[in-house]
Amino acid sequence: MSDTDINAGSPSEAPIPATHDMGGASRFRCTAVERDEAPPDDFGKRVDALRQLLAQKKLMTVDELRRGIEAIPEGEYLTLTYYERWLRSITALMLEKGVVSEEELR
Repeated sequence: MSDTDINAGSPSEAPIPATHDMGGASRFRCTAVERDEAPPDDFGKRVDALRQLLAQKKLMTVDELRRGIEAIPEGEYLTLTYYERWLRSITALMLEKGVVSEEELR
C-alpha cells in the first residue's frame, strides 16, 4: 500500500495542522528550546493531583486529557500555561461526562 493510498484526499491536499501541532510552522522555527527544569508550582501540583485522582477513579485517561488539550481553540491555547491547558481539558471532560455541571463550576 502506498502513502497515497493511506492518506485521505488528493496528494496536493495537505492536512490542516491543529494548534498543538506546531512542528514546521514558520513562526516557531529557529527558536531556542526552553529548558523548563523547575518543578511545577503549587497550581501545577494541584492540577496534576486532580488528574491523578480522576485517573485512579477511572473518570479520565491520559488520552482523553490530550484530546481535550488538542481541542482548545488556537487563540485560547496560545494564551494558556501548560497546567491551565490541563485544567481546561479536565473541566471540559468532566462536563462532557456529566461528573460536574456548569452550575457547580460557578
